[in-house]
Amino acid sequence: MEHIADYLLQKQSKQKKTNINKQKVEQLADDIIALLYPQIHTGVISSRLKTMAKIEQTEKILEEILKTVKLEKGSLASKIAHGFISQLVPLSNKLDLDAKAIYQGDPAATKIDEVILSYPGFMAIVIHRISHYFYKQRVPLFPRILSEYAHRETGIDIHPGATIGDSFFIDHGTGIVIGETTHIGNNVKLYQGVTLGALSIDKSMANTKRHPTIEDNCIIYSNATILGGDTVIGNNTVVGGNVWLTESVAPNSMVYSVSETKVRSHVNSQ
Repeated sequence: MEHIADYLLQKQSKQKKTNINKQKVEQLADDIIALLYPQIHTGVISSRLKTMAKIEQTEKILEEILKTVKLEKGSLASKIAHGFISQLVPLSNKLDLDAKAIYQGDPAATKIDEVILSYPGFMAIVIHRISHYFYKQRVPLFPRILSEYAHRETGIDIHPGATIGDSFFIDHGTGIVIGETTHIGNNVKLYQGVTLGALSIDKSMANTKRHPTIEDNCIIYSNATILGGDTVIGNNTVVGGNVWLTESVAPNSMVYSVSETKVRSHVNSQ
């Protein structure tokens, strides 16, 4: 046992130390969601004073977390935290458009509150829009912890760097992967298993656009795979299930995979 302990201690001493607390980051995400939708998550509409106190508390906790990561020279945790809090109203408005798109696009949704409270696709979108703010501020670790929290909870993997337009609809969502340099326009709908990925995983391409662009009003059905930074799916295009694409598609197209399914008639056992 001693030699195992010695080995692990030696290994730990070589690892780079990080002070960020993963659990606090995940709790903060839940607190922000509850702040945006208190009547749904707690069943209580807060008073103005309680809401102001909650906003101040959230900003303070956020600033404390940001102080545990190495920010770029000239960046201040207090400034980034305050900047995020000042964006809560436009963030809320953008999320309302997402929730409305899901409600209107899903016949199974009975009301918008149901979407906000229980749809994994909506949760993934909420956390992405939060993490994307900090990604743009070039905050290390923090946005990835947020995105992986959503990934674990929903099965939907959206890199915080992905740019996503208004009224985004994820239907079902399990297994969706959206890469860092993906650009998604307005009114786009994705089904489960969709991959918006890169053609190459070469490390030298880290600072290039590796993932596709999906323009406005597109629908991409389940298990479709679209790869490459030069790949553009034009406006109003429908991409069918199980399609594999590595080249651009003109606007107003329909892309589908041709396969043959055979059904045998019932054969009586002898």
